[in-house]
Amino acid sequence: MLTRIGSRLALLLLIIVTIGCDRVTKHVATETLAGRPTQSYLADTVRLGYTENAGAFLSIGANLPSAARTALFTIGTGLVLAALAFGVFRFRLSPWRGVGLALFVAGGISNWIDRATNGSVVDFLNLGVGWLRTGVFNVADVAIMLGATIFLVAELRRNSNEPAPTRSP
Repeated sequence: MLTRIGSRLALLLLIIVTIGCDRVTKHVATETLAGRPTQSYLADTVRLGYTENAGAFLSIGANLPSAARTALFTIGTGLVLAALAFGVFRFRLSPWRGVGLALFVAGGISNWIDRATNGSVVDFLNLGVGWLRTGVFNVADVAIMLGATIFLVAELRRNSNEPAPTRSP
């Protein structure tokens, strides 16, 4: 019983810390980068520049009408995140699956807060070498991608450890 409560508290702490880190970095980006030219570091490997993304991943859907973006990215995403957050605390997940899902939910919640309060998400990081570059992203996006990767790897390992089904003659 105590172990289950302890693991749930650890996941809750992970969610809170992840959201907190993202909110702080977005605040700093807003205060120091908004209205200024993009800054380049490490031979242009890292670029810092303020952007507001009204769409989803890589600005997909940014040109949709405002009502459609609200329905899809704020209401729809909010419902999905609520269901996933419920799953983090309701279902008995392996430790790595729990960490992956918690990171995914935390990143999603932090970006959702931006959408619900401002209608867009603050992005400020861009990585790359030469012409090969990422899209502009934030700490919440890192948490989402890291969480999805951890969850997927844990799920694949779990499935590979299960015995193969046998056929009856």
